[in-house]
Amino acid sequence: PALRRLSQHLLAHYQKDTRPVRDWRTTTNVAIDLMVYAILSVDEKNQVLTTYVWYRQHWTDEFLKWDPAHFDNLTQISLPVESIWVPDILINEFVDVGKSPHVPYVYVSHHGEVQNLKPIQVMTACSLDIYNFPFDVQNCSLTFTSWLHHIRDINLSLWRQPELVKFDRSVFMNQGEWELLYVLSHFQEFSVKSSDSYAEMKFYVVIRRRPLFYTVSLLLPSIFLMVMDIVGFYLPPHSGERVSFKITLLLGYSVFLIIVSDTLPATAVGTPLIGIYFVVCMALLVISLTETILIVRLVHKQDLQPHVPEWLKHLLLERATILLCIRDRKKFSQSRTQNLDTFRQVENNDSTAKLTPYVSEDPRECGAVGSTRPALAFAGRTEGSAALQEVLRETTAIRQLLEKREEFRDVAREWLQVGYVLDVLLFRVYLAAVLAYSITLGTLWSVWRDA
Repeated sequence: PALRRLSQHLLAHYQKDTRPVRDWRTTTNVAIDLMVYAILSVDEKNQVLTTYVWYRQHWTDEFLKWDPAHFDNLTQISLPVESIWVPDILINEFVDVGKSPHVPYVYVSHHGEVQNLKPIQVMTACSLDIYNFPFDVQNCSLTFTSWLHHIRDINLSLWRQPELVKFDRSVFMNQGEWELLYVLSHFQEFSVKSSDSYAEMKFYVVIRRRPLFYTVSLLLPSIFLMVMDIVGFYLPPHSGERVSFKITLLLGYSVFLIIVSDTLPATAVGTPLIGIYFVVCMALLVISLTETILIVRLVHKQDLQPHVPEWLKHLLLERATILLCIRDRKKFSQSRTQNLDTFRQVENNDSTAKLTPYVSEDPRECGAVGSTRPALAFAGRTEGSAALQEVLRETTAIRQLLEKREEFRDVAREWLQVGYVLDVLLFRVYLAAVLAYSITLGTLWSVWRDA
């Protein structure tokens, strides 16, 4: 048969150990091509990219030529790859041998053109930048070069036009976590320590992560917890429910961080921005809890609590209410004036009660000074006056106790008003900080996603 006769004719005296040129000064030009089939994995910790590509080589073998008329017009034949010379072209970034299928044959045309087509699984080292996770774009290079032959022996070129290679996604399986943007190609010469120059062809595989899964599983739960923390400020500050509510939120956020810690990419060279985002959210929750504890401690009723200083009243109950546009600031001012009037009236009553002696209103007692009554009647009147004075002292003590209690209530009411105003002020400052932080992160991620 023609195939067997041609194979025996070509391989009878073929020497696969030397470069297939008749003149050793002739350079063997190898044209290569690359098509990305799938992105298998991206290992951020070890900085390794695993891809599955379709790789093609094309060169001319001067000892594999024949006349088709002598072999039944046969113009193309497949030969075992172990029986002919193949260029020693490797990928510089190789870190491990992948599970690539073995293709045992190459195509040879009657002009001596050899086509070596094979799929390979490539595990290459890549400098991965995860700062923008989950909106990151990675650029990994695959450098093809001859490991031994310099450029005078083996030169490299691109099989197709660079524009066709760049946007060729015809065989890419677009169903995984990563999306192929484009493949750039670049040829260059390099030399090591002023030695002979080597030819290399670089392919830059640019991929982008699909962020939907991480947005749903990482960002949205954190945003929901922060929204609930802001809503918690509408609980009354004088009740203890706000403190327990915010402690529960802080505990829930801690459990959430423990759960998602395995999902975040880990590298030894940097921390992704989303990790900083989680830390800042945790810090905001701690600040919110601290502010709540401060306000609850301020408005909590206690005995022997001092009066609110005048400068603090002027600053919070007058100036701050106007600045914060609190509607019932007149109520605060009126309550403050009433408290002052009540306090002054209590002081006047106390001084009057101390300075005014006991005076009997009975007119018969006015003329009893110069009269001569029996000793028994005088003794009975003395005992009645003593009992009446005792009752009066007890009544005065009860009145003073009630006035003191009312004074404590007025002081507690003043601190409660100060606490409410301070709570509104700190809440608005906290809300402004959260909004500014959210807008900054949203803007950065939007710019990175559209870049």
